[in-house]
Formats: sequence, C-alpha cells, structure tokens
Amino acid sequence: MAGIKSTMDLVMERAARMGMATQDEIQHEDNLKKGMQSTAEYLNGTQNSLIEILDGHDQTSRTAIRKGMLASLMRNLFLPRDEEGSQRIQRAVQGIIELNKGANDIADLCRELQTITSQYGQHRKQLYEQLKEQMRMQIEQVLMRKGLQAEGMKFDPTTEPQFKEQWSRLETDLEGQYGQALEQFKAQLKEWTGA
Repeated sequence: MAGIKSTMDLVMERAARMGMATQDEIQHEDNLKKGMQSTAEYLNGTQNSLIEILDGHDQTSRTAIRKGMLASLMRNLFLPRDEEGSQRIQRAVQGIIELNKGANDIADLCRELQTITSQYGQHRKQLYEQLKEQMRMQIEQVLMRKGLQAEGMKFDPTTEPQFKEQWSRLETDLEGQYGQALEQFKAQLKEWTGA
C-alpha cells in the first residue's frame, strides 16, 4: 500500500514541480491538457475532427497537444459493458486512426482491437444469457420439488444472490482473459503512436 499515492499526494507533487517548472514545461503541460480536453469534446460528439482542432493551434504547440489527445484516446480503449461504451471505443479508435493518417499498421491494429472489444461484448452477453437461463431452470426445478407450478409464476433469476455471485465470478474471468489481450494491443499502439 505504500506505493499507492492518493490524489492529494499527486496534486501536491505536481504543484511542487510546477513551482520549479520552467515556462516551457508549464506551456507543455498546458498543451497536453488542451489536447486531453479537445479529445473529451471529440469523444462526446461536440467536435468532429481532431485534425481540425490540431490545425487550429500553432506549430510549436501541436506535438504536445497531439500527445495529450493520444493519451486521452488510449484511456478510452476499454472492455465495454454496454452499447454506449462500444460507441465510445469506436470513436476513440477513429480518433487514433485520424491522428495517424497514412499509418496502415496502426489502422490494422486498431481494427484488431475493435474486434477484441466486440467479441468481448458478444461473449459477455452470451454468458449472461446462458447463466440467466441456467438459473431460471434451477429455480423451476426447486419450485417443482416443492409442488409448485413455475409456469404461472413470474420471477427474475438475475435478482437471486446465487446468480449475482456466479455472474461476478464469470465476468471477472472474462475480463481477465480479454483485458490481457486489450492491454497488449494498447501497449503496442502507445509504442507505435508515441502516446
């Protein structure tokens, strides 16, 4: 636990560094932030093109702004739990490709990454439905043993504690498998893009 720093510790360290930072270092930090903020707007759909945003800045700022953009885009590559998450990943991948126009290897890697996240979403949904059906059948069997008719009863197997426990375990395993592959792709992307 000694290696984990609180947000306040990180803020205090940054403040101390900024007190010693040169004007160029402060400007570099500001440009990184601009890139990250611009990317947030892009991911939220209020900006259409990262290149247009980048072109709106002077040449000396562009490298740091681009680096901030790429850092923010990389943080938005994750294993999606819903359609909104999938759309955000799609937008992040489009941004990475846009900032690395002409780099076919990066575009190919991004497509592979999208395939992994898509497969994860499908596999996750399939496992969820299978577990739900399995639990429904188990509940029906218990009711039948007690002499009750399950057909007329409405129940949601996903509310059962046993379902939640098993789903948590399955989801953790699934995230471990796909998460490892995702992290490998992200590491390769960071290396190739200079993020």
